[in-house]
Amino acid sequence: MKPPQTSAGHEVIDHEGLLVHEWRVTRLTGLGIPWPLAQGVADHVDWHQVAQLVQHGCPPRLALHIVR
Repeated sequence: MKPPQTSAGHEVIDHEGLLVHEWRVTRLTGLGIPWPLAQGVADHVDWHQVAQLVQHGCPPRLALHIVR
């Protein structure tokens, strides 16, 4: 996720967005998704859906594949 730039060429850092991203990564890794994979998909999947599948016995990587 690339931060937007201001007219002066300075990057605007979205701290709230970064916190949300890291929170999602934490949730996904807690479900058994490897950290590098969780980093890549955190903003593109609903971790609640992944969690529901894992809680019903689906392997974490397969649950992620299904949700994607």
